[in-house]
Amino acid sequence: MDDLFSNGPLTGQTMTRADVERLAKAGKPMHLVDCDLEEANLAKLDLSGWTFERCNLRRADLSGTNLEGSQWQSCRGPFACFVGADLSEAIFTSCDLNNAVLRRSTIVSTSFKSCKLTGADLSEARAMNVTFDETLLIDTKLPGYSFRKQTLRKLDFSQADLRKCDFRATTFEGCSLRDAHMVGCRFEGADLRGADIGGLRLVDAALFRGATISREQAGQLLGELGLNVL
Repeated sequence: MDDLFSNGPLTGQTMTRADVERLAKAGKPMHLVDCDLEEANLAKLDLSGWTFERCNLRRADLSGTNLEGSQWQSCRGPFACFVGADLSEAIFTSCDLNNAVLRRSTIVSTSFKSCKLTGADLSEARAMNVTFDETLLIDTKLPGYSFRKQTLRKLDFSQADLRKCDFRATTFEGCSLRDAHMVGCRFEGADLRGADIGGLRLVDAALFRGATISREQAGQLLGELGLNVL
C-alpha cells in the first residue's frame, strides 16, 4: 500500500492497524475518505487532528485513542468503542454512532450535529460544553450531563437515561423527552414548550417545578390524575 504516504486525502482503502500506525508515525494529521476500518483495532493510537469522511468504523476499537480535534463527516460507526478516548474539540457531523460506547471518554467542547446516537453509552464521560444539534439520542445513556442555559434543537431523548441531568434555564425547540428516565433532573427556569413530555408519570411532574410549559402540556400532566381540562 505504497500510496499511504501520498499527499492529499487517502481514499478508498481497507486499512489495518499496521497501516494506521504507519500513518500516525508520520506525525501529521491525515484525511481519510471512504476508507474501511471495520473492526480495526486502533486502540491507544495518537490520531489527533485527523479527518474521517464517509469512513466505515463499524465495531472499530478506539479505546484510549487520542482523537483530540478530529473531524468526522458522514461516517458509519455503529457499535464502535471509544471507551476512555480523548474526543475533546472533536466534531461529528451526520454520523451513525448507534450503540457506540463512549464510557469514560473525554468530550470537552465536542460537537454532534445531525448524528444518530441511538443506544449509545456516554456514561461516566468527562463532559463539558458538549453540543448536540438535530441528533437522535433515543435510549442513550447520558446520566449527569449539564445542558444548563443551552438551546436544544431537534433532539430526541425518548427513553434516554437522563438521571440527574441539569436542564436549568434550558430552552427546548422541537425536542422529545417522551418516556425518558429523569429522576433527579433539574428544570428550574427551563422553557419546555417545545418539548414532547408524553409518557410522564404523575410523580415526575414535580421535576418541572419552576419551568415553563404550555396549556396543552399542563393538560397532559393533569390527565395523569384522571382530570379533564376544558
